[in-house]
Amino acid sequence: MQPLDIKLDLPGKAKYLQLAQGLRTAIINGDVAPASKLSSVRKMADIYQLNRHTIMNALQLLVAEGWLISNERSGYRVTDSLPIQSSIGVKTAPALQPTPYQFANTLEVPSVGMDLNAYKYNFAGGLPDLASFPQKEFKRAISHVCDHIDISKLHYGEVSGCAELKVQIKEYLHKTRNLDTDDILICNGSQEALFLIAKAFIAKGDNIAVETLGYPPARKAFAACGAQLVDIKQDDEGLCVDDLKAQLMRFPIKMLYLTPLHQYPTTVTLSPTRRLQIYQLCYSHNVMIIEDDYDHEFHYRCQPLQPMAADDPAGIIIYVSTFSKIMFSAARIGYICAAPEVIAQLTAWKQLMNHKNDVIMQLAVAHWMKEGGFERHLKRMTKLYKQRYEAMDSYLMQLQAQGYPIEYIKPDGGMAMWVNFNKNTQHLKAQLAKQSVYLQTEVEFYFANSVRSLKPINYSNARLGFAGQSNESMQLGLSLIIQQTYKR
Repeated sequence: MQPLDIKLDLPGKAKYLQLAQGLRTAIINGDVAPASKLSSVRKMADIYQLNRHTIMNALQLLVAEGWLISNERSGYRVTDSLPIQSSIGVKTAPALQPTPYQFANTLEVPSVGMDLNAYKYNFAGGLPDLASFPQKEFKRAISHVCDHIDISKLHYGEVSGCAELKVQIKEYLHKTRNLDTDDILICNGSQEALFLIAKAFIAKGDNIAVETLGYPPARKAFAACGAQLVDIKQDDEGLCVDDLKAQLMRFPIKMLYLTPLHQYPTTVTLSPTRRLQIYQLCYSHNVMIIEDDYDHEFHYRCQPLQPMAADDPAGIIIYVSTFSKIMFSAARIGYICAAPEVIAQLTAWKQLMNHKNDVIMQLAVAHWMKEGGFERHLKRMTKLYKQRYEAMDSYLMQLQAQGYPIEYIKPDGGMAMWVNFNKNTQHLKAQLAKQSVYLQTEVEFYFANSVRSLKPINYSNARLGFAGQSNESMQLGLSLIIQQTYKR
């Protein structure tokens, strides 16, 4: 391999991460061809003036992410299944027109939210540990804002979010996700973000492609705005590219909703190869991608793959994320990154439905981030959740050793595990609720009204959240789940 011009002078970022980022970018841009062999570790150390340990860390990270393949005898090669990036350099996004303002003929009244505090053992999949949130520290941030606020900010205005928070989020996205954006739209949580996208760009009868097993509130938001959902098959590696291609030929699909990191609910991380293939398919069929990156921060095996939106030359991705998993859901901090014309349309719709933000909360979060409290809290929680992730894995392995027919693939990160009990779990939720155990079972993650339903005959999986409860509670609750599942 010819030496690549990789800059290794970014302040505050480890050299191995800078090298990995440079190599990753070269692979994506086609400067290094699929299946090509990299230079030896010794030669790369000479070229980039780094020690071999640093080189090895960078290369092993890219192996873990799926960009490289390691062979004991022949060294490192680029994954041979990566598609050629024919769309690189394209800057024109597909035309998205907002739909006329209209109400659906019928709209199901939403049910009252379930009180998760009523359960002694809570396996909700995305529930943070509120007991570990630094309440006193955040209270000081709120007090600072109240003592120093510009009262003009309490009037109507800043529909897209407080400027101070937008600056902090943009810096955070650049630092942690390699995602640069001209502007963002701050929403009252990711659910408002998804509904805004649906309201702005979905007309009655539009086809929206979704993962067969998916996030129920997102599906409901799309359906409420008139969308017809088209299920796309999944396997152990995530969304099936061949099936997406087949459905793009069959249906006039307008958008694809995707959770590529820690897929909801199966926890699978979509490989770089499939991400690139999906991107090219959507670009060629004029399809926008909604990338829901709901718990990016909690990744344990290696550095998480950067969002698809971080490499979006055609501007076809609408990126959605939230602070609910980092802080608490009542903070109501979600945000959208997208092409400027898309942000403009979404901001106009936000002004129509909710033309004032929680200024105090947004300014408090901005101050907390600026002072470093947010980052310190995130590091603490990542360490804690990793401990619980390992504990859940240990408990499940113990159950396997005891002869229970449990199957699962340990995910790279996230806040839950997807477990196959090899037993019908369809009625397990209601049975466990009587024992004060909250569990999400497979049947909940299918949508009844998809135009192409791919429901199974048997529902044998469940999503076991581990982040929001202690190891002791997790083990006791899991024992109750096992007793109820395999009772004779």
